[in-house]
Amino acid sequence: CRRIGRNLTLEATYSKPSAELINLWNHQVEMSTQYTARAELISEHEPHRAVMLVMADRLNATVRRITDTMYHSADEFLDDLRVVQRSLAACGAVRAAYGPVQTIIWQVESFGFHMVEMEFRQHSVVHARALKDIHENGIHGDLQPMTREVIDTFRAIGSIQKRYGKKMAHRYIISFTKSAQHVADVFELAHLSFAHEEDVPELDVIPLFEQLEDLEGCVDVLDQMLTLPVVQKRLAQTNRRMEVMLGYSDSSKDAGPTTAMLALHSAQERIAKWAEKNDIDLVLMHGRGGAVGRGGGPANKAVLAQPKGSVNCFFKLTEQGEVIFARYGNRTLAQRHVESVAAATLLQSAPSVEKTNTETTQKFWDMAEKLNTASHERYLDLLNTEDFTPWFSTVTPLTEVGLLPIGSRPAKRGLGAKSLDDLRTIPWIFSWSQARINLAAWYGLGTACEQLGDLDQLKAAYQEWPFFRTFIDNIEMSIAKTDQRIAKMYLHLGDRDDLSEKVFTEMQLTRKWVLAIVGDEWPLQRRRVLGCAVRVRNPYVDALSIAQVRALREVRMNQDEMAEEKKAEYMSLILSTVTGVSAGLQNTG
Repeated sequence: CRRIGRNLTLEATYSKPSAELINLWNHQVEMSTQYTARAELISEHEPHRAVMLVMADRLNATVRRITDTMYHSADEFLDDLRVVQRSLAACGAVRAAYGPVQTIIWQVESFGFHMVEMEFRQHSVVHARALKDIHENGIHGDLQPMTREVIDTFRAIGSIQKRYGKKMAHRYIISFTKSAQHVADVFELAHLSFAHEEDVPELDVIPLFEQLEDLEGCVDVLDQMLTLPVVQKRLAQTNRRMEVMLGYSDSSKDAGPTTAMLALHSAQERIAKWAEKNDIDLVLMHGRGGAVGRGGGPANKAVLAQPKGSVNCFFKLTEQGEVIFARYGNRTLAQRHVESVAAATLLQSAPSVEKTNTETTQKFWDMAEKLNTASHERYLDLLNTEDFTPWFSTVTPLTEVGLLPIGSRPAKRGLGAKSLDDLRTIPWIFSWSQARINLAAWYGLGTACEQLGDLDQLKAAYQEWPFFRTFIDNIEMSIAKTDQRIAKMYLHLGDRDDLSEKVFTEMQLTRKWVLAIVGDEWPLQRRRVLGCAVRVRNPYVDALSIAQVRALREVRMNQDEMAEEKKAEYMSLILSTVTGVSAGLQNTG
């Protein structure tokens, strides 16, 4: 701000300031004669320069928390900048107005006084338990530690909003949202956490739909939300903008990749229609991961394949783990990625793209439903096989992955993974990729295509339907990173030939059908850059995988007799190879 001000050397006689700018200067004089006197010494006949220099002093006061002269919000600073901009434009200094001054306006609009926004997320069951605890014992009673944590979280949000502005912390996401009551619970807890109404923070409460049944019933929950007075009040404050979050992980683990992707596509389409019907300015947030089983893959293609109205020139997604390093670790790659996604976000709302997505979805949806039914049955058949979870824990480095100092949450819910419900999705997908199987990305699709038996229709869908093409391309990429020879070594760790046979049969079927649909003789044949990169990396990853599986075999077979020192050596080797395989394969978690 000071640098821009020093360069605004426009003399008042020839670049007459607007009445609005003169009023701003008078307001600054009344606020601090010290600041304005110092500015006048430097810029006696340059009012635009003087005003900007005082604004810079006020920013410094904001950092130092000097109450009398500080800006109390970024919007207040933004208003002053726009006064300067309008005055410059009116007196003919258009380059200055829409050059340096516009640049700082964009910075303030993007980052405010807070740089980055914080978002908070908690499970709906935790809120329900906290409310029950408060109702039974009172807000100042003997509350459970988790209840105290919930209350402290809301109080922290209130403190952050007072210190840095409301934009820094106003989004609160509810995991496993199953009813509008879960939204009402958050608003009630926020009010109970404060003694005075004026201290309650402004919140945008965001429902997160992630399990299959939640995705299928999401519109009913949203309809119920609109009946809540607190939601209607908030919509009036935000000009009817509402965020809804979709989870890609739990639906994939529980129902299979094909069923999950179709359920998510359908949910987006139905939510977009609901938003249009209720005059809602919708922002869909996608809880994607790096792995194909968690919605990973090229982001720009994914954006262009979204249903009509679901993007609406806004695309918000989670970026985490290896994806952050891969996409943003290099400045040039980061800029290219952001430009690519931004272009796709704008292009997706073009009438021609919306028309293509809508018409092809209608044309091929019956085919997709048949694939959905068959793949879902095949996937559940595998998961419901007796003792599947212990077998999975044996043939993959699941236990060892849980020991790595990575991830934002534990690998398992509770003390042990006795069933798939105990297991979080990220280690589920991560472990299959470590075993060079990538089962979470493709299992069930081969059987579904075999039962459909119509290659011409599948080829037509791949050529015409952007969503299906993106889905198949991502599966082809996952298959390219599998290795049946190495996979057999992992599966031999478990004494279950029946389960191994199911996995290999489905792997071969899926590979056969995906290659036939795409028209390739081997995976990624036509994708020269990606295909070459995968083929170059795989031999190095193979060496790491073989070292890992041999170490796992020793640990699994001789764990009881192995000395602690020897066991620690093997564990160190396993953890090192896990990191190496993940870096080599990418799209793993």
